[in-house]
Amino acid sequence: MAHNNPPHGDFCGRTRREFLWETGGKFTGLALTAMLAKDGFMANQAQASEGEKTFQNPLAAKAPHFPAKAKNVIFLFMYGGPSHVDTFDYKPDLYPLDGKTIPVKTKGRGGAKSEGRVVGPKWKFKPYGESGQMVSDLFPHLGSCVDDIAFLKSMTAESPIHGSAMLNMNSGRILSGFPCMGSWVNYGLGSVNENLPGHVVMLDPTGGPISGAKNWSSGFMPATYQGSIFRSKGAPIIDLKPPQGITREMQRDILDTLKDSNDRHLASRVDNSDLAARIASYELAYKMQESAPEAVDFADETEDTIKLYGMDDPQTEEFGRRCLMARRLVQRGVRFVQLYSGGHHNDANWDAHGDLVKNHTYHAGRTDKPIAGLLKDLKRTGLLDDTLVIWGGEFGRQPTAEYAEGTGRDHNSYGFTMWMAGGGIKGGTTVGATDELGAEAVERPLKVKDMHATVLHQLGLDPNHLSYFYSGLDQKLTGVEHVEPIHEII
Repeated sequence: MAHNNPPHGDFCGRTRREFLWETGGKFTGLALTAMLAKDGFMANQAQASEGEKTFQNPLAAKAPHFPAKAKNVIFLFMYGGPSHVDTFDYKPDLYPLDGKTIPVKTKGRGGAKSEGRVVGPKWKFKPYGESGQMVSDLFPHLGSCVDDIAFLKSMTAESPIHGSAMLNMNSGRILSGFPCMGSWVNYGLGSVNENLPGHVVMLDPTGGPISGAKNWSSGFMPATYQGSIFRSKGAPIIDLKPPQGITREMQRDILDTLKDSNDRHLASRVDNSDLAARIASYELAYKMQESAPEAVDFADETEDTIKLYGMDDPQTEEFGRRCLMARRLVQRGVRFVQLYSGGHHNDANWDAHGDLVKNHTYHAGRTDKPIAGLLKDLKRTGLLDDTLVIWGGEFGRQPTAEYAEGTGRDHNSYGFTMWMAGGGIKGGTTVGATDELGAEAVERPLKVKDMHATVLHQLGLDPNHLSYFYSGLDQKLTGVEHVEPIHEII
């Protein structure tokens, strides 16, 4: 009987698919070995085989890709979407159009429209500082800081809906499940303070924003990098104290046992990344029991500092307290602090769909003096040099009314204003512009990823190379396409 199979080594009987599969398995193995060695995997295995057992904290401080201008970030998130044409984007042509219906394309939660009734700005603007930046009467205290601020007046977002727009602003994606900016910063740089979280979030007393914890999630990264919620009064972290009957010595013994288990996994070449992350979280909680209360204790702050933040005024006391906490946290090495102005729904945040004057007067009144106090305090203590401060919401608001009556404005993701200060940012500058109505960005349109790239760049991280391998891809905060920081403000 004739033998139907070709002799061993005879490729003539192989299909092309079989040939590529067999040879590819060998060639790609070489490439995989090189990639693993580059990522330090081989070094870890060699260390394990030699019997060196060391616990590696995922939050250990790491060197940046290049010399950094900033070490820390404070993100002042104005949840709900402040109106740029009523705050920092001066549009004189809107005033005489108040109440008139004009053709203008808009798209918000109410859908797409081709015309609308103009709502003229409800506050006057005037120039401030040597740079002559125009600022609304809503922010007289911040107006005195404009020479330290770079305004981004052509920001755009990928969604006009709160939930997805907030995820876009925080994680670079409009879908949940991705790490937020604070997680990326701590993943890239680690923390210089082993006794406090590297990423802290402080919510408005009215509650958290829509999408909730997804906005400070570590996504597919270890939970070590997610944001830790700090409260401005009382115990800074809920349930931080150990259960009754559990002593510090007992906690230490538990940690030692976990580390021994980690060492055994390492020695046996078993993947221990999840265990290492859990150990880091337990150890951080152990250390925070003493460090966190001290970080939020203002007993050593002067009366002048308390007044600078507006903590002597019931209107500004709460947000001022959180701003001062932010300064104390970055002073102690916390990499990323995010403060939310506004929470819950409707007028509890900046989402002015009904009465714009009532809404913005309230929220600006609560935040203007504390934010200006934060900038001035950072500057006088020298912390502004290496602390990057960001201000903005998930989008802006339209120049036209949302309803047939009233002054409320719908969402505007086509053009709005954010600003940055400190951390090597060039103050007294402006990048981009919206049209004469403030309806959309027309000059140097900026995407959220451009802002993210600028933050990473100032921290010494290359936004195009900071990646985390997940689901078969090198995931990045700024996406797959090459991105540049906003050079005009650096």
